Formats: sequence, structure tokens, C-alpha cells
Amino acid sequence: AVGDRVGYTLPNGAYATHRAINADMVVKLPDAITSDVAAAIMLKGLTVAYLVQDSHAVQAGDTVLFHAAAGGVGLIACQWAKSKGIQLIGTAGSDEKCALALAHGASHMINYTTHNFVDEVRAVTAGKGVDVVMDSLGKDSFTDSLDCLRPLGMMISFGNASGPVTGVDLGMLARKGSLQVTRPSLFTHIQNQQTCQEMANSLFEKVIAGEVVPRIGQKFDLTDVAAAHRALESRQTTGATILTIA
Repeated sequence: AVGDRVGYTLPNGAYATHRAINADMVVKLPDAITSDVAAAIMLKGLTVAYLVQDSHAVQAGDTVLFHAAAGGVGLIACQWAKSKGIQLIGTAGSDEKCALALAHGASHMINYTTHNFVDEVRAVTAGKGVDVVMDSLGKDSFTDSLDCLRPLGMMISFGNASGPVTGVDLGMLARKGSLQVTRPSLFTHIQNQQTCQEMANSLFEKVIAGEVVPRIGQKFDLTDVAAAHRALESRQTTGATILTIA
């Protein structure tokens, strides 16, 4: 309705002061969700929601390997996992980022620049492997991530930060323990407005209850968007990076 505060998650179109958008592409924001928080959680939080609830129904007691656990999506995933009794083993590229993820609810962190994450996962799980891998890195981590799974485990490859995964050998999945692999996209899950609103409500409930506290690590004015991208590309960011209008 006129006057409602709304949020949306679409592939493009956020770098603007104003936008005309179809009403069936937006969700209503509760009063308790500020604009800054909404900017920090819509894309990242809905990503976690569909990973945990829809791509694979992760249950309390399950063990998940989550790559880039100190990023904007990762820190939300750490908290969401803790709130559901899920053991989240994360990876990150520095000891500082590992400490940050642990502070946000990760059960165990691995610095992949100093440790082999396959060996570490096997050690943490007493050789059993994890139930699920959630991997936004893509090409560089795909095969090693499969080696972290228990038999019949699920690989959710949801990003291409190191390049797309290509040439997957289906026979390899059988040899490694009848593994399952999915390559979902958030935008498939939220193309229906009602479903998107329901997913958003589950996210907002987590935030309002204090179970997920968004970390806005960096804030840039829209006129400084180039500086924001330089910070992202040089891996100088933690948590969410948001753009604001003065």
C-alpha cells in the first residue's frame, strides 16, 4: 500500500536513488527492521533461508561445512545454524575472520590459507564427514568439498566466487559415496511474491528475536560506490557492505 516500507531482491537495480518496481516483486518490511538492516539482510538473509530450509532441510544435530563463513552471508548462516542447533564448520582466509565467525556462532573454523580444510573437517568429525556442504566459492573448492561429505551427503553449490564449476563427473559422485549435488539460485525460490514474503518473514523473525544480528561491516555513500567495489574485490570487507544516500 502507499506509504509502506518495502524491500526487494533482484539481480540488478539497487544502485539508484529511486526505482519504479512492480508491487509483486517487493515484500513489506516490519517497523522493527530498519532500512540499514533491510539493506544488509535481504539478499544475504534470504540466501541463508533458502539454503537451510529449502535446498536441503537441515536438522538440529546436523553438521554443515560453510565456506566464506566470515562474509555477509556466512555470518548470518553462523547465527542461523546456532539458533537451530546445527554444527557449522566454517572456512575463512585469515585468523581474524575465523575469530569473527566463531563469535557469530560457528562451531569450528578453519583458516584455509594455513590448513587443509579436508583434513581439518575429517579431524573435527572423527572421520565421518559432514552432512551438507554449502559452497559459494565454486571451481577452486568443489572437488575438495566433496571429500568432506559423509556417504549420501549433500553438496549445495550456490556461488562462483572462484569461477564456475564445469565438467562434473557424475561417476565421481558415486565413487565418493553416492553423493548428492544441487546448484540452486535464490531468484528461483523467490519468484513467487507470497513465497518470498514468507521467506522474508522467517528471516525478519530471526532478526527481531535477536537470533540473527546483522553485521554491517562497511557503509558507503552511493557516490562512493567505486570505493566499495575496490574494498570488496581486495577482500578487505567483513559482514555486509551497504550503500546509502546522504
